[in-house]
Amino acid sequence: MKVLRYTLLSIRDLLFSAGPVAVLAIALLVLAYWWLDPNPPKKVRLATGPAQSAYEEFGKRYQKALKAYGIQVELVPTEGSPSNLKLLRGGGADVGFVQGGASDRNANEESGIVSLGSLFVEPVWLFYRAEVAKNLPGGALTSLTQLQDLRVNIGARGSGSPFLMRRLLEANKMDPAQLKLSRLDQTSATVAFLNGELDAIVFASAPESLMVQMLLQTPGVKLMDFSQSEAYSRRFPFLTPVVLPRGVVDLSGDLPPQDARLVATTTSLLAREDTHPALLQLFAQAARDMHSPGGWFNRAGSFPSVEQREYPVSREAERTIRSGQPFLQRWLPFWLANLVERMWLALGIILAVLLPLSRIVPPLYQFRIRSRVFRWYGQLREIENRMHAQPAQAPELVRELDAIEARVGRISVPLSYADELYALRNNIDAVRRRVMSGGQAELAHPTADTTEPAVI
Repeated sequence: MKVLRYTLLSIRDLLFSAGPVAVLAIALLVLAYWWLDPNPPKKVRLATGPAQSAYEEFGKRYQKALKAYGIQVELVPTEGSPSNLKLLRGGGADVGFVQGGASDRNANEESGIVSLGSLFVEPVWLFYRAEVAKNLPGGALTSLTQLQDLRVNIGARGSGSPFLMRRLLEANKMDPAQLKLSRLDQTSATVAFLNGELDAIVFASAPESLMVQMLLQTPGVKLMDFSQSEAYSRRFPFLTPVVLPRGVVDLSGDLPPQDARLVATTTSLLAREDTHPALLQLFAQAARDMHSPGGWFNRAGSFPSVEQREYPVSREAERTIRSGQPFLQRWLPFWLANLVERMWLALGIILAVLLPLSRIVPPLYQFRIRSRVFRWYGQLREIENRMHAQPAQAPELVRELDAIEARVGRISVPLSYADELYALRNNIDAVRRRVMSGGQAELAHPTADTTEPAVI
């Protein structure tokens, strides 16, 4: 127990000596935490798309993925990519799905928006009723120029389809104002199409869209084959030629009955540049898990991709997509791994500052301990001076020395400094003897007094 007590005393004194450095370290850590803001907000807004669209379905999946990390994803329904871009620019959403080519600006002129990678391709699905193509060559639509006299729905205002279709029609030297075009939303347009009120309907959507899945398997409905898909991709850099393989929809029913050539845009997950980096990392992780499996138009591992750079790619997203989940997150809770990852540089800087300062701790510790002993020598000298000036006060001086010795006996010092405490007690005794002998005795040399142990 005595050894433990001495050890605890030494530790206590060391902690008090290191106090200023510890306070500085804590202050620097608090400042770094406030400046870096390592923990993300608990809520983020994701702009999706129309009801029953692929965007809405993917939005629900991202919502579920981030919920596992304690992040609430608020889904913001919209009419499509242009609306999502508008929300991102205005701050109405933090993250959103946007088709390639949906912007009315040059992507290089966009400020404050970054890409978290391209996620999937969205083909242009042009469905038409089989009966309206009976008089066409081959009994099928093969060119947009054949839409001249047909009633066609090109998508709701605010979605990406009308903007894209206008550009494709103009490339075919067709004036959209001279065509029978409507802009109903997906659900209303599909109902009108199935009721015979429309001859053709256009979607620009991923194959996960419920409407697309349903129309691909509806009797009497055909999918236009874009025989000029390569030409479209050369004219429009945001378009990619893709092929819907025969039988991929339903192998047993052999749907579609032959390969269908389509043109497709690439959909990216865009975010505001000021969105918290940890949120960008989580969305990129979710994208990697969600879109990496193979699909109708891509092989496994093709998406998400950072190769198509219509918008600047976030560094957080690029690192996550290329390298996967950060090492620390594989072994630590997300909040702790994220805290260490975002503050390691600050911690390194703080250590670089504190290491030189830590050299003052041993001298401070030594001064703190020795000052308990040395400060009594001032009083001993004062007593000696009074003894020479007023020898008649010897009895009073002896009482003062007794009081000093009693107080010194209660001093606690680590064992490594006990020799200095014993030397002080010996010198107090030497001064007492000198006072009692009328100042003739000499000051004793510092030796340990083993007959009267000090309180350590």
